[in-house]
Amino acid sequence: MSSPIVEIEGDIDTDELNPFTMILPQDGHDNGATPQQQQQQLHFLQSINSNVVIRQLPSEGLSFQLWPAATILVTLLDNTRSGESTPFSELFKRQEKGDSLPLRILELGSGTGVVGIAAAAILGAKVTVTDLPHVLPNIQFNVDANSKVLEQQCGGVDVAELSWGDNQHMEAVGRDYDLILGSDVVYHDHLYDPLIETLRFFLLGGGKKIAFVMAHLKRWKKESVFFKRAKKLFDVQIIHTEPPPDGSRIGVVVYLFTGKR
Repeated sequence: MSSPIVEIEGDIDTDELNPFTMILPQDGHDNGATPQQQQQQLHFLQSINSNVVIRQLPSEGLSFQLWPAATILVTLLDNTRSGESTPFSELFKRQEKGDSLPLRILELGSGTGVVGIAAAAILGAKVTVTDLPHVLPNIQFNVDANSKVLEQQCGGVDVAELSWGDNQHMEAVGRDYDLILGSDVVYHDHLYDPLIETLRFFLLGGGKKIAFVMAHLKRWKKESVFFKRAKKLFDVQIIHTEPPPDGSRIGVVVYLFTGKR
């Protein structure tokens, strides 16, 4: 499964494909990046016949780059809206039963914000994207760059600080969500426990049953520690396995976490 992506580095002359040329000079959240330090990618969303454009800042660190797991989630969401059977089909059945309220989605470790922005546009959802404070300006930049398509699709994106395990941050974003998303969030081993505590708060702390869908590309054996700990609190199942891309032995795996009954 591949998502149509066009990567554009540096300056672009075509304003129609580059809203950044209109936003960057006036935007105070540019992270001090020069055009040469930026990479911009267009994700074509077939289900709504629109592009989502995302700015990456590779020199700023891992959180400012796009990773395969995020692309897979975007593609699955897009395919769901197009009518294909995907792991999200069952999760979104409540809308088909006449629920007129928009989906409320929380994204953990949003990075560039691509998953949350795409989810809002594809589903007409109200999405809260979260990450550490130094990452938020670039996420807000990307939200602003896609404001037109979000408005056209009746989607909305809020940007909020959320350090995993921080009760004050978690209380601030609240528990009123239908779904939680994450991609490539199992990375640093010192964050395994804070991530599990965050999932405990959202999946087990309220009266409403919420699912966490996580796309993950395995990199190290030590990641098994996270899954072993998580399975003590949550039912964890694989709901999608992506074939490995050319030159790789491992593909992205999508997991569903729900509170143990």
